[in-house]
Amino acid sequence: MASRSETMETERPTRARLWKLGLLAAFVAVLVGLWASGATDVLSFETLRQHRIALQEWVAANYLLAVLAFMAIYALGVAFSVPGAVWMSIAGGFLFGTWLGAVYIIIGATVGAVAIFLLAGTVFRDAWRAKAGRAVARMEKGFRRNAFSYLLVLRLVPVFPFWLVNLVPALLGVRLSTYTVATAIGIIPGALVYASVGNGLDAVFARGGTPDLSIIWSPEILGPLLGLAALALVPVAWRAWKERKADARDGA
Repeated sequence: MASRSETMETERPTRARLWKLGLLAAFVAVLVGLWASGATDVLSFETLRQHRIALQEWVAANYLLAVLAFMAIYALGVAFSVPGAVWMSIAGGFLFGTWLGAVYIIIGATVGAVAIFLLAGTVFRDAWRAKAGRAVARMEKGFRRNAFSYLLVLRLVPVFPFWLVNLVPALLGVRLSTYTVATAIGIIPGALVYASVGNGLDAVFARGGTPDLSIIWSPEILGPLLGLAALALVPVAWRAWKERKADARDGA
């Protein structure tokens, strides 16, 4: 007859699996619900154009609530990989101005990225590692060399999708503190650019136009971003050079 301790040890893995399956089901249900309800269709410039006065008045009357709601919605959007981050960033600049809008964007995006990082590193680790195996292999060397610098580069220059860069560091065991700081810093330039675009929306709407999002690819914007990315890669290059030098010395 099995002892009480043996029974408890058997029950723990079962409960853990049920807990993970429950969270996975809830995660999928939220995603399906968002798509089925058409909630993502609301994230458009036309919606902002039609309701801009009402939104501005509501923000003025309920500023703190508006800030908290904006950051919460942004964080949920990032956590559930809902398309519309660019629109939300521009809306943040429109509602709160360039500088404060950028701050709220950075906080919301970082909180959402940390949430998905924690889920990927614990609850969904095995399932998502199997799905993202090829992407993990492509990024693994960079993260092993210098996780902070490599992640900072990926945030500054979006070579891979934002949601994928949220997942892979967790699957590779990157420290939460490294991930959080690199994510927050890497988001800053893009947040400022899009918030600045949003800050000028009133004038654009008054002319009956739409925002020119191609600004992000202009030399004036892309050049500094690439420069920052190159600067972030300096520690990685330095370490690689030192390793090659040490290998050459050992082989001599």
